[in-house]
Amino acid sequence: MSAQNQYVVGAQDSADYTTWTAADLAEKIHAREISSVEVTEAHLNRISEIDGDINAFLHVGADEAIAAATSVDEALAARETPTSPLAGVPLALKDVFTTTDAPTTCGSKMLEGYISPYDATVTMSLRAAGIPILGKTNMDEFAMGSSTENSAYGSTKNPYDLERTPGGSGGGSSAALAAGMAPLAIGTDTGGSIRQPAALTNTVGVKPTYGTVSRYGLVACASSLDQGGPTARTVLDTALLHSVIAGHDRNDSTSSQRPIADVVGAAKAGASGDLSGVKLGVVKQFERTEAMQPGVLEAYHANLKQLESQGAELVEVDCPNFDHAMNAYYLILPCEVSSNLARFDGMRYGQRVGDDGTHSADEVMSLTRAQGFGPEVKRRIMLGTYALSVGYYDAYYLQAQRVRNLIARDFQEAFNKVDAIVAPTTPSTAFKLGEKIDDPLAMYMFDLFTLPLNLAGVCGMSVPGGMASDTNMPTGLQIMGPAHGDDRLYRVGAAFEAGRGR
Repeated sequence: MSAQNQYVVGAQDSADYTTWTAADLAEKIHAREISSVEVTEAHLNRISEIDGDINAFLHVGADEAIAAATSVDEALAARETPTSPLAGVPLALKDVFTTTDAPTTCGSKMLEGYISPYDATVTMSLRAAGIPILGKTNMDEFAMGSSTENSAYGSTKNPYDLERTPGGSGGGSSAALAAGMAPLAIGTDTGGSIRQPAALTNTVGVKPTYGTVSRYGLVACASSLDQGGPTARTVLDTALLHSVIAGHDRNDSTSSQRPIADVVGAAKAGASGDLSGVKLGVVKQFERTEAMQPGVLEAYHANLKQLESQGAELVEVDCPNFDHAMNAYYLILPCEVSSNLARFDGMRYGQRVGDDGTHSADEVMSLTRAQGFGPEVKRRIMLGTYALSVGYYDAYYLQAQRVRNLIARDFQEAFNKVDAIVAPTTPSTAFKLGEKIDDPLAMYMFDLFTLPLNLAGVCGMSVPGGMASDTNMPTGLQIMGPAHGDDRLYRVGAAFEAGRGR
């Protein structure tokens, strides 16, 4: 293995559980051929060995993970039915979901050491499913960023090349998967923060239909855009995790009451590799050769040829309002950030600065926010506050919402013609750490192909699309489906994965 990717998990090795798929681990654990404790310890050891170089985890809960694994093994020994298809398989949790037994920092000094009094619904679902939580993963502060460089606790490195970003905001979760420190992970996707890191680390990441995975206990960045979702190294593993965390939650006012699509069945059906009769849209507006790295464009065109060879019909779809997605997104998101982050004021929880009796409450709030928030968070708060101010609301925020509706209409019209849409996940492979951090616009442009989906509330997946010939770094193929059509992602994604010969 080359020095460039020496931290990447290799082919499945019967003696090394950190290389196994989650589905294979679950099968052997449930058959009591191996134990959950053995599997969990193997991943904890892997974390101990290499995470000092990668910085994927902000907190490792070894004792808690072993205790959860022990409970699964004891239940299986008593011949109890596994509580879920993934019972006993450990997982890495993005540090934006609240947990009662580990800090929830959101990658920010503002919440350093904060212990939540309640678990997020996703956290509760994982515990109920018997999934040991290895720890909390690194992220851009309050999920604002595309490289994990905005974390207050240091950047996460890409296991394929430690000088490059693993993507963001959920780079910690994807890096943990790629490096074999976890077989499963949870991320959140506000404008691409699951799919984009998946593309950069050769993993699978899914942004479910908005409202199908509870946001209760997910610390909000932009409430109308945020969506928790599963990520793993295979499409089937991702589907199994999706089935665990999805479902209606009465604690979330935006939670959908519609039945969850059979994503596991779709993934298993797609594993045949046959896409006969499936129409896949190719977005006219995404055919921007000037915006794409040559190696990414080459890999994408090869992916399209593969899909055709598997029986899919490619149809060009015209989505003219996608050209305005970035402008609309970077008005709507800062406005919601300005509102959501107002609660972090040093008065109720988290960091407090200047509370020495010499400062007024207003001064304490100002000092706390000045020291607690990083530059990108401050930038977005200021942009949002400005856009929501008197005299600018109609010109900026309201207009952006109108464009959002037009983007949703473009998707609707496209899905009247095709079953799913395919596109590159990112315009380039992983860039060097420090390369874009001082150029916010260049960083924002990196999410060019993922933003429309969040604005419309539909679903999307990134699957490994091969290595770019010019950088030898991973690329991703993005698959987009209509609202509540998540099963389509898994059918196409699993077929594409099978066609690539995983």
